[in-house]
Amino acid sequence: MGKGGASIPDEEWERFLREAEAGTQGAPEEPSARARMVARRLREETGRPEGWRTYQPARRRRGKGWYAVGLFVAVGLLVVALDPGRVTGWFGGGGGGGESAPLAAESERPDQPPATEAAAQLPTVDEPFRGSPAARWGDGTAGIRLPAARATGWMSKEQVAHALDRTRDFLAASSLDPGVLRGERPKKAIALINPHQQDVQDYLATAFRAPSRENDPLLLFSRFAKTEVRPVGNVVKTRGRITYREGRRGAVEVTTDVTYVYPVVRAATGSAEVARTITRREVVMSWDNPAKVVIEPGTFSLVSYKVDTTNGGCDTFTGYLTPEFSAERAATGSGDGPEVDPYDRSTSMDARMRETGEAGCGTATRS
Repeated sequence: MGKGGASIPDEEWERFLREAEAGTQGAPEEPSARARMVARRLREETGRPEGWRTYQPARRRRGKGWYAVGLFVAVGLLVVALDPGRVTGWFGGGGGGGESAPLAAESERPDQPPATEAAAQLPTVDEPFRGSPAARWGDGTAGIRLPAARATGWMSKEQVAHALDRTRDFLAASSLDPGVLRGERPKKAIALINPHQQDVQDYLATAFRAPSRENDPLLLFSRFAKTEVRPVGNVVKTRGRITYREGRRGAVEVTTDVTYVYPVVRAATGSAEVARTITRREVVMSWDNPAKVVIEPGTFSLVSYKVDTTNGGCDTFTGYLTPEFSAERAATGSGDGPEVDPYDRSTSMDARMRETGEAGCGTATRS
């Protein structure tokens, strides 16, 4: 596994696989994201738990207004806000919009949303984050805080540090990689997911071939159709943090909670109107002990994921984020769902989903 990682001898791995196939008592178990989600909720909640693939999809209607927010409940919450001149950003080498100093890394959940600009400032190609709190956020992985490593579960301090680095690698490969953002298959990110986790592998196989409400690649990956839009610059603004604890069977369970801001223009040459798509994802993963779970070294088992996206498309399941510009916005009315501030990180993703409930397309308070 490199850098403090534990490498499993080939003969030991083969023994694990043989025992698992034979049903030997104490053999490693093949992980199930569904089972993991149920177990976690049993610990944390009362009442009947829901698995990562057993959810009640929210009513999702096409938005009619400046912003449309689509909400995807239980496994993923998809908020979609539409406003070309005021929508939050995505790449943008110019950074721009902020004369204030960059914010310190987010060490814990803030107690309030970021302040609102006194006057609306529209983004430009030169300053794609202008008028947005993201102007003070970090660029790429620099905005994602890693905690200090300590020995946890089956891992030593060095192994935990390596797992945290690999976790951030997954976030970069799934939500920051330029090729993936242009619609390419996220091969590097997928390679980090336990190939023996069959329910997740089934989802991945279906999501890119036939995206749907249930099998939507946007739950884990950020992708835009390159024939429709192109990035402004090469910077994605981010803000978030990674935490961890001991999980089941001594695993190291890692939770990532990150907001990404992507600025784009239409794909046509000469396009200058900047729209911003804002995506907040919470991905929970388990770095399992190969002695107890059937897993390839250097990969993690997926526990759960949730996503909240502004100006990425409402009730559309094309496999791509579909930001709207002024022309599309003018053709729609206002959303009928609740208001959502896409920059507000003061509430957990679970709380955000409870607040929005079954609403379909709502209204983003800013971009």
